[in-house]
Amino acid sequence: MTKPRFVYVTYIRTTPEKLWHALIDPEFTRQYWAGTWQDCDWQPGSSWKLMIPDGRVGDAGEVIEIDPPKRLVLSWRNEFMPELKQEGFSRLTYELDPMGDMVKLTVVHEMDRPESKLIEKVSTGWPSLLSSLKSLLETGESLEATRHWPKGM
Repeated sequence: MTKPRFVYVTYIRTTPEKLWHALIDPEFTRQYWAGTWQDCDWQPGSSWKLMIPDGRVGDAGEVIEIDPPKRLVLSWRNEFMPELKQEGFSRLTYELDPMGDMVKLTVVHEMDRPESKLIEKVSTGWPSLLSSLKSLLETGESLEATRHWPKGM
């Protein structure tokens, strides 16, 4: 049985350093990730939290591997939806590969739990967030739909 896995690849007209900054800087992530920000000191073994605009912890884990501006691996557990939290930790990997005037960004989100509801949910969320990130870096403006936390969540 294969483990649930979501893979997304996009090409962004930017530098690896600017993309890295966009992925980890709290003020930058607020612009394309529904007003959320990451609380982390970005060292191996450090705790990592994705903070919801109302102050709740949305997701949490730790930095497993970090090699700026090439690779970041996080453990990841949803904290605000009980049915997802009970699934435990997943693993998120960002890989940045420079390709001329652009960067190939590969995002892999996977879990060792069969039929993971978390992987099902992130598979619908990542494409719009990463498209918004691409738009923000290339045009200076994120997608409207990803600027604010959804009402009622």
